Amino acid sequence: MYDTIIQGGLVADGGGGTPFPADVALSGGKIAALGRDLGPARTVISAAGRVVAPGFIDIHRHADGAVFRPDFGRLELAQGLTTIVSGNCGLSAAPIDGPYRQAVLDYLVPITGEMGREVPTGSMGAYLAACEHMPLHTGMLVGAGTVRAAVAGYGCTHMDASQTRAVQEKLERALSEGALGVSLGLGYAPECFYTTEELAAVLEVLSDRDIPVTVHMREEGDGVCEALEEMLDIAGRCRVPVHISHLKAMGRRNWEEKIPRCIQLMEQARQAGLDVTCDVYPYTAGSTQLIHILPPDFLAGGTEAITRRLADPEQRAILTERIRSGGDFDNIAGMVGWENILCSTFSQPENRAYQGMSIQDIAEAQGKDPFSCAYDLLVSEHCAVTMIDFITAESDIRRILSLPYSAVISDSTYPVQGRRHPRVCGTCARILEKYVGEGTLELGRAVAAMTAVPAGALRLRGKGRVAVGMDGDLTVFDPSAVRENGTYAHPDRLASGMDWVLVAGVPAIARGQFTGARSGGALRRGG
Repeated sequence: MYDTIIQGGLVADGGGGTPFPADVALSGGKIAALGRDLGPARTVISAAGRVVAPGFIDIHRHADGAVFRPDFGRLELAQGLTTIVSGNCGLSAAPIDGPYRQAVLDYLVPITGEMGREVPTGSMGAYLAACEHMPLHTGMLVGAGTVRAAVAGYGCTHMDASQTRAVQEKLERALSEGALGVSLGLGYAPECFYTTEELAAVLEVLSDRDIPVTVHMREEGDGVCEALEEMLDIAGRCRVPVHISHLKAMGRRNWEEKIPRCIQLMEQARQAGLDVTCDVYPYTAGSTQLIHILPPDFLAGGTEAITRRLADPEQRAILTERIRSGGDFDNIAGMVGWENILCSTFSQPENRAYQGMSIQDIAEAQGKDPFSCAYDLLVSEHCAVTMIDFITAESDIRRILSLPYSAVISDSTYPVQGRRHPRVCGTCARILEKYVGEGTLELGRAVAAMTAVPAGALRLRGKGRVAVGMDGDLTVFDPSAVRENGTYAHPDRLASGMDWVLVAGVPAIARGQFTGARSGGALRRGG
């Protein structure tokens, strides 16, 4: 007798094809059978008029600290997620130790929120051990930026041989303790200081080991094609699988031009034998730290050093001229305009009235030019400001979504105050409601982009397919009833439309209601 049979639904199995009628039987947290007339079960779930799909997988969230918060899991499960991966963009909550520990934690705050003592940051092993018995499965990449900062701090622009070895040793240890791969944040300090040769030297330790390397590239605007060429070159030299995080082309002047070229470069690399995949979030606005309107060299030394520079009139004048002239860095303000950069998180009381407003509008309200306004806000908040920036073209998003090797991700950040991006609560629901609903994506392809494709990119065994022997992570839903609900003005509204969400065979949502089950576990490389 099976534990559970999900009966009478159309199965979208994660392979990308047309959904087909079949029943799904579960035993011991695994898929035990697939077909018709499977026999008796202790529990029968009716899926008549519904789709049965693998649990959705988001391999790019910044929930490093959020997984330990009391309400963790609700906003993820409500959109069908059963597995998430954190530690992206070179920024992971572990391993953080040594003399620069507090500086690293401070740098992470705008992305992950403050991490209390309940977050074990000292080692990857300790972090993953604390992630058992969660509402959904949780995995971690080891952030190479976090590791480098823990070894050499934010003031070191070029590491010596001993520091390079120390970084490699820490990466090796984190991988041995279960990190799913290595993430890079070449747009962030301190990894923005790497030359191509220095980065290749660090990654050489991963050669021929089938360890995924995910990358927030050095540039995502005017120089995105060159940044992609750099990573494809490194992937070829170091013989590592590379996954391009949140592929985009920022700035109207780059829309519909750079992404087709990037796709051409990836296709050529794949044809040449490189293991190259990518992902995309289905929103034209991104979300990150406001300090990333600044040139990379301005980020040396960490948040306190950045704050001192921004308070210096001479440095401000130099910085303003660089932003106005553009060209020598990924100049977000220059590419998209101050009116398209919204401040989403402030901690100081005097600034909270400006939450959700653009830099342009805040500047007008304060009687300042937008440059001075942005610098003053960063100084008063010691750089702990997040932004929502409208940067990309819907047509480019659709191009990337259509690729069979592209995954859907949210790039969610979890500040403890302020306004979140609607993608935190709504990404998977948006794919079903908007892109499947309007006919941009076939349902089978959409499901694959949220299941088998991300599982394959990060080598998540047992995940992403409805097949015998796979993990019993499943969703049951009517695609026409799924709703995103959140907006930029009200981003915290939960998605709706998931009738059942099962994690390791246990209902976390049953008949549309949360059950409180905690059957999720920590995902480890090779496990």
